[in-house]
Amino acid sequence: MTELLNVINSFQVLDLETEQLIRKYFIEERFKKNDVIIQEGKICSKIYFIKSGLVRRFCLEDGEEVTKWIYTDNQFMTSLTSYFEQKISFENFQASEETIVYSLSYQDELTLLEYPLFSKFHIKLLRLYLSRLNEFHHFYTSMSAQEKYLYLLNSLPQIVLKAKLKDVASLLGVSPETLSRIRAQIN
Repeated sequence: MTELLNVINSFQVLDLETEQLIRKYFIEERFKKNDVIIQEGKICSKIYFIKSGLVRRFCLEDGEEVTKWIYTDNQFMTSLTSYFEQKISFENFQASEETIVYSLSYQDELTLLEYPLFSKFHIKLLRLYLSRLNEFHHFYTSMSAQEKYLYLLNSLPQIVLKAKLKDVASLLGVSPETLSRIRAQIN
């Protein structure tokens, strides 16, 4: 729980009451490698904070799994549209290795949002994630595969170090062979 509280406190310093509520409502869960955490076709009812592990977000496109993102330690994750709008998810989240998370149910989040310090944290986190998502989408879509790989290597090295080659290649939109060539050119 320390990791979660440290991240929250880096956005918004909490009082003891709010911290105790977070300890109450966030539940530790463990997933084995290949366990599905969020499933396409079902409503996502939780948001997760990754204490340790690796989670791949992917969609099925023409029968192929296409990796959309890879989440690592100390990151929040959820199927945004499904969770916030309580609609059916169009994506899957799967543990790529043994993963420990703290989960918060949709209903418990609504309860926590009634507390001003948690609500301030929530707003700050959403603002940061929306800003980074917008920036990432703007730059990432215009990058070459090599530039994308360098971006991941410099900004999010855990993804490159921990994820399977085929998943990183899928995230970059290239074949594993092309990614191997890119890696060989850089090293």
